[in-house]
Amino acid sequence: MIRALLILVVSITIFASCRSTKKIQTAIGKIDSTSTVAIPPAASPAEDTIAFIKENYMQVVKNRIDFTTFSAKIDLDYTDAEGKKYDVNAHIRMHKDSAIWVSITAILGIEGLRALITRDSVKLLDKQNKIYTARSVSYLQEVTALPLTLSSLQDLIIGNPVFLDSNIISYSKSSTSISLLSNGSFFKNLFTIGEADKLVQSSKLDDMDELRNRTCYLTYSDYENKKGVNFPAKRTIHVSEKKKLDIKLDFKQYEFNETLSFPFNIPKNYKQN
Repeated sequence: MIRALLILVVSITIFASCRSTKKIQTAIGKIDSTSTVAIPPAASPAEDTIAFIKENYMQVVKNRIDFTTFSAKIDLDYTDAEGKKYDVNAHIRMHKDSAIWVSITAILGIEGLRALITRDSVKLLDKQNKIYTARSVSYLQEVTALPLTLSSLQDLIIGNPVFLDSNIISYSKSSTSISLLSNGSFFKNLFTIGEADKLVQSSKLDDMDELRNRTCYLTYSDYENKKGVNFPAKRTIHVSEKKKLDIKLDFKQYEFNETLSFPFNIPKNYKQN
């Protein structure tokens, strides 16, 4: 269940449909907010491609959700690698770049697990077995097999894209969506946004190390606009390597920028793992 807690906020996915992919014919360097692409009156197809990719990439960056604090109640359906299913509630509180607090409750509202993740540590209270676990933040990477940090984990929870590199090598387009393919240090990311609203629809991560054959999928849907924030209230996560994991997240309640506490007291009768 500890792995379920950490991996519930992990991954990202593809929106696959029948559309032709237009490959970039020239090498494209890093795209950033200061770079510009000069397009002469008679622009070449390659120049058109670069301009199109840069415009849509910058729209994705512009639509990132910014926050100081965030809290949410989530209905979580989780199927582990052995096929065992969990139906629990997760309460999450976050302070940007500082902390993630999670409480997992099951039937009758009994709390089974609590976690506090900071920049340098991961602390867990297994309330069913009365066990306290303390690890460095690298534990996130050990458990999820992804290069996660506190910041990237917060982006996953809040609904921001992660592992989307500015090195976009190709794109595809339909009447309703645009997909960008990026090559990063760890993953190839086929990232799909709405053609009109530029909001994330899905992403597919494939490991750059072909020997690992690791793929992560995440879809974002049911966007709501609350206090000027476009928030995807429903997510699905599929992680596949040697074994598969399936997770459904339904954000029932959520608030931005309220005053929050992060209670984490270790009872004296708990054993340390």
